[in-house]
Amino acid sequence: MSLVEQQRETRRSRTHAATRAAILNAARRVAARDGARDLSLRAVAAEAGYAPAALYGYFASKDALLLALAAEDLSALTRAMRDEMQIHEDGKLRAAAAIALDHLENTETFAAVSSALPSHAGSGEAERVFNGRLIAALTALSEALGGGRNREEQGDVVLIGAALAGLALFARSGRLDALGFSHEELLARLESRFAR
Repeated sequence: MSLVEQQRETRRSRTHAATRAAILNAARRVAARDGARDLSLRAVAAEAGYAPAALYGYFASKDALLLALAAEDLSALTRAMRDEMQIHEDGKLRAAAAIALDHLENTETFAAVSSALPSHAGSGEAERVFNGRLIAALTALSEALGGGRNREEQGDVVLIGAALAGLALFARSGRLDALGFSHEELLARLESRFAR
């Protein structure tokens, strides 16, 4: 490939990345305004200033777009957990779990992403990226737990992640308050069961 062709390809890649980022930003605004469950490619296209068909060059479907948003949110969640663990040398699990619960409860895409995931694991790019970010978040939880070296410890991390996702669902729907439990109480129980 000639230098001119390389430069052209670099410009094309930068333009593609910038347009993709603009679409994701528009999707985030639409999700905040209308709810992630009601996200539509038409609304995102209008928000971003593109024709609806143009979005298909970046995202194969509404589900792929929602998975991309959730993958970005998982990256933010992982960073926040790791930052919080650096602040709290003691009680890393509770600190990471509290941050995770807050993000899971208050981030619109997490509430909607389960409907975007296929019932059987596939090989689409959006799903692959989402799965990678999910593994990174679970790895951060594993670091907070101080383990993850063997299958039993890895199972504990999956259980903690599932418990946090369930607690977030209960909290979002008002069920946690209705049951008379606080975040702090349940996070303390989680820590007492799993902290090493």
